[in-house]
Amino acid sequence: MRRKDREITDRGRMEAILSEAPVCRVAFSDGSEPYCVPLCFGYADNTIWFHSGPGGKKIDLIGKNPRCCVEVDACEGPIRDKNPCTWEMRYRSVICTGTAHIVHDLTEKRKGLACILEHYGATEHPFTDTELARVCVIKIAIGEMTGRQYDP
Repeated sequence: MRRKDREITDRGRMEAILSEAPVCRVAFSDGSEPYCVPLCFGYADNTIWFHSGPGGKKIDLIGKNPRCCVEVDACEGPIRDKNPCTWEMRYRSVICTGTAHIVHDLTEKRKGLACILEHYGATEHPFTDTELARVCVIKIAIGEMTGRQYDP
């Protein structure tokens, strides 16, 4: 990281940002092109959970290459200056790399969906097997995590 003065090295602070962020952006590799999508998510135990329909581009890309990158942030807006070229942004962010896995086990699917619900302050829902059959749950096992902030 070029700006060591903005680096977050404390794992607890990075996890707090993951817990507070309303949206995560997951980037997959689509051959020679990146593909990034914003998602609802949950985070617990070094794992990011999200859900999807049973098919589509995300699912296809995970099948081809499960390596991915996740970004979350809490952005509080620009810090303006007389010269627009010297404006800065007040933010806290976390970037994770990891491996995405499509979850097939119904108990694990329930766990992932419960984590997502908890992230948004909802109570647990007793998902039926029929509901679980219609949804694809993906977990990303985090390999690396870096954090960055600027708050003068």
